[in-house]
Amino acid sequence: MRIIFVTNSTSKPKSIHLMTFIVVIFLLFIALIQTINWLDTKYNGGVEGKKSLINLKLDLNLGSFQKNLDIYVNQIGELQARLIRIDNQAQRLQDFAKEKLKSNEKIPKADSAKSPDLGGPFVSEKNFSESELQEFIDKLTINIEKHEEYYSNLESMYLKQIVLKDTLPNKTPVNAPFNSSSYGWRLDPFLGVRAFHEGLDFSAEVGQAIKATAAGVVIAAEVTPEYGNIVRISHGSGLETRYAHAFKLLVKEGDRIKKDQIIALVGNTGRSTGPHLHYEIRMNGEPLDPRKYLKY
Repeated sequence: MRIIFVTNSTSKPKSIHLMTFIVVIFLLFIALIQTINWLDTKYNGGVEGKKSLINLKLDLNLGSFQKNLDIYVNQIGELQARLIRIDNQAQRLQDFAKEKLKSNEKIPKADSAKSPDLGGPFVSEKNFSESELQEFIDKLTINIEKHEEYYSNLESMYLKQIVLKDTLPNKTPVNAPFNSSSYGWRLDPFLGVRAFHEGLDFSAEVGQAIKATAAGVVIAAEVTPEYGNIVRISHGSGLETRYAHAFKLLVKEGDRIKKDQIIALVGNTGRSTGPHLHYEIRMNGEPLDPRKYLKY
C-alpha cells in the first residue's frame, strides 16, 4: 500500500510506503515525548519524579505497616500460648492442692436469678493507634510474666511437699554406718596416693540388703571393672544414685523402683578391698556429697 502526496510546488505526485510512514510517525512521537520531559524537568523541577518518589514512599509505608502487623500477630500468638500454659499449670496445682486457692474462695458467687446492677458514663469505642497497641501488648506481657512466676513458685512448693518426699535420695541404703572412707579426698587403698572419693563406703556383711534411697528407674544393672556389680537409678531432672561392689543384683535395666525397695546384696566385687557398699549421688554426672541428704 502506498500513500500519494500532491503539492502545488510540483506537478508530479509523490508516493511513500505505509510502513515507512508509520516508522517516521513513531520516531517523531518519541522525540516529542523526550522534549516534553526535558522541558518539564527544567521548568517544573521534575514534578513527575517527585510523584514517583511519593508513590515509592507510600509503598514503603504500606510494607512497614504490614511488617509491624505481622510482629503484633506473632506477639499476640505467643501471649495466647503462654496463657494456655498458665491454665495448664493452674490445673496441675488444683490436682496437687487439697483445698481451693484462697483467692478463689474470696470471689463471691453471682446470683443467677437477679440481673446485675450496671451503670457508668458512656464511652464510645476507640480504635487503637500503633503506639497504644504496642503499649497494651507490653503491659499484658508483664502481667502474664507475673502470673507465670507466681504459679511456678506455687507449683514448686507443692512439688517439694508432695513429690520430692519420694524422689529425693535421703534414706540410708544399708543398715550400717559409713566408715572412715568418706566423700572427698583420701589415700587410694590400692596405690597409696591422694585421690578423690566420689561417694560413701558402708561397711556391711556379704549378702546384706541394699535398698534404693529414692524412687526412680533403673538405667543400668551391670558389671564394670571399677564398680563391680553396680545398679544405677535415675530419679529425674539429672539426679542419679549408684550402688556398687554388690554380690548380687536383684533388678534389671528399665525396672521402676520404689523407695526402700531391695535392689541388690552387699558384696566385694570390682575394685574393692573387702565387703562394703559404695554409694554415690550425682547431678548431671557430677558427684554430690551424700552426707548432705542422709537421714538416719
